Amino acid sequence: MTTQPYAPPQPVYPPRVAVIGTGFIVNNSHLPGLRAHAGRVELVAAVDVDERRLDAFRAAAGPRVAGFTSAEAMLDVVRPDLVLIGTPPELHREQTVAALKAGAWVLCEKPLCMSLAEYDDIAAAEEASGGYASVVFQHRYGSGAVHARDLIARGELGAPLVAHCQTTWYVPWRDRGVSEGGGPTMGHGIHQYDLLLYLLGEWEEVRAMAARLVHDCESEDVSTALVRFRSGALATVVNSLLSPHEVSRIRVDCADATLELTHLYGYGNDDWVYTPAPHVDPGRAAAWRTPAADVRSSHTAQLGVLLDAFDRGERPPGSGPEARATLEFAAALYKAAFTGRPVRAGELVPGDPYYEAMHGDHPQWGPRKVDRGA
Repeated sequence: MTTQPYAPPQPVYPPRVAVIGTGFIVNNSHLPGLRAHAGRVELVAAVDVDERRLDAFRAAAGPRVAGFTSAEAMLDVVRPDLVLIGTPPELHREQTVAALKAGAWVLCEKPLCMSLAEYDDIAAAEEASGGYASVVFQHRYGSGAVHARDLIARGELGAPLVAHCQTTWYVPWRDRGVSEGGGPTMGHGIHQYDLLLYLLGEWEEVRAMAARLVHDCESEDVSTALVRFRSGALATVVNSLLSPHEVSRIRVDCADATLELTHLYGYGNDDWVYTPAPHVDPGRAAAWRTPAADVRSSHTAQLGVLLDAFDRGERPPGSGPEARATLEFAAALYKAAFTGRPVRAGELVPGDPYYEAMHGDHPQWGPRKVDRGA
């Protein structure tokens, strides 16, 4: 008997979509995205352990959406083509792997998982299933970011030299370091420095500090980092929950121009500003203006790009090496901060405690150790 080579299932049109988790982020970001792409997807199922929350979601989403209190039961009965995950981060790896094994593609809220070890479990499930798991980093998909990256990649702004990336927010801390993977480095600033990586590419070295300055929490409430990129560019990264004047900001100083993005939770084209160096011809600088089509950064924008990839049967942006690179940067920042030494790209491998967990089992960080006495 001849064994046939494995072939992934052919895409189904329109893809049948299920959501796992029906809380705030799914209602306010994923559901509008599904509605915006109503001609390209069919929402068929929703999962939540809270039946009242599930019922409220189904009432808003439509009567044809089946309800389940178990992700396993939903995957077994419905066999969706695409699963959107909006549950707490500690559940992401398990639910993503289960969805992949059931033959679905996945779009999961950040972080995709809580460690590089968990990511490699997801990568193995991808390889075995032929599906793909993407993480929600919606700031990559606004037209302003796509345009800025293209300008940098083509050398239109000159070589990137210095960059600043800040997420300075004032958020009541929920002390869920264990279930969320960390503090603002993992749970808040990750959107901005993911965008920085999208613009500047591979990083080479991280030096960092972290502290608990206000909140009594299991992880940090502020972190800062110095980053060297493969291109030679140097950057600062600040992630804070202690800042009354809230802002999300990226600035990149190139040889011929400075580009700046200032926003809070999302941006449009007008939030991007280009300042030419004195030697730059005004006609050249005029071409840097953001495109006429204004696509805001959003779940809707990212879902559209994912569906384009689904239509072609190709790996979508925001999955695979791209997803891992941002997670590796977070782990490197934590290791550099908690150990007080620089961390280079590629050094976090199996056997390194920061490969297994963001806190690296450091005695002063991560889960509190309970002294049970004699």
